[in-house]
Amino acid sequence: MTNRILADLLRLLDLERLEMNLFRGESRDIGSPQVFGGQVLGQALMAACRTVDDGRFVHSLHAYFLRRGDFDAPIVYEVDRSRDGASFTSRRVVAIQHGRQIFHMSASFQLPEDGPDHQASPPDVPPPEELPDLSVTVRRHLDRMPEQGRRYWELQRPFEFRSVEARTDGQPQPGLRHVWFRLIDRLPVEDPVMQRCLLAYVSDYHLLETATLPHGLSYSAGDVLLASIDHALWFHRPLRIDEWHLYALVSPSSSGARGLAFGRIFDRAGRLVASTAQEGLMRRKVISG
Repeated sequence: MTNRILADLLRLLDLERLEMNLFRGESRDIGSPQVFGGQVLGQALMAACRTVDDGRFVHSLHAYFLRRGDFDAPIVYEVDRSRDGASFTSRRVVAIQHGRQIFHMSASFQLPEDGPDHQASPPDVPPPEELPDLSVTVRRHLDRMPEQGRRYWELQRPFEFRSVEARTDGQPQPGLRHVWFRLIDRLPVEDPVMQRCLLAYVSDYHLLETATLPHGLSYSAGDVLLASIDHALWFHRPLRIDEWHLYALVSPSSSGARGLAFGRIFDRAGRLVASTAQEGLMRRKVISG
């Protein structure tokens, strides 16, 4: 039997089809001020995939977050079938809520094809079995957190995270982090489309947060406001999202109240399966009292 939290996430990504190119999805409150960006990414990608012929798989997506999403209202995804070529397919997806665009995304799909193959080497870090569960570690300090951080961390997640580096709120650290992650249970079916949609979902965790490290800021401590502006994701190789993957994160810059972060995702065998990039709003908050 599939874990109920994972089953709920799979239902969340299984959109209702309203018309040939029109889909509707629900939302979940994960403790963030707005609809989780990874949810919108995953749902938008699923909507695009539902309009693409079998055998073509997404290799890249580029998205912009335009407005905050409302947990209590459905999100409608409208897919534009931009191009169906001999090898590549292009789609554009617009997410609509309360009659306004809140998000748009372009995605490209390709038929499998052989060619030159190389990749960066994976980082040399401890395996996940030697590291504590991040949620368990953080929840030991829930009573010290403001309401914002407490709501975020006390809710159960469909993914397990184990961080190589420990972080101390208020203490500046290098903008570099390594986090192991996997689904909390096995997927009930082998579905390469769902694998990629789930990776899109989880890729939004910890990415922008890396840009806060050099400043000693923390969303959990309530001293910074974070919101995704854009998100890019490249899929390099097939993956099994219910097995351990290493998210190697780095933030090369923050300026103008924006933080920039890049990520590389390796599987347990050291294969580079995906790369990410995100820029987001990063405003320091003044804590009164």
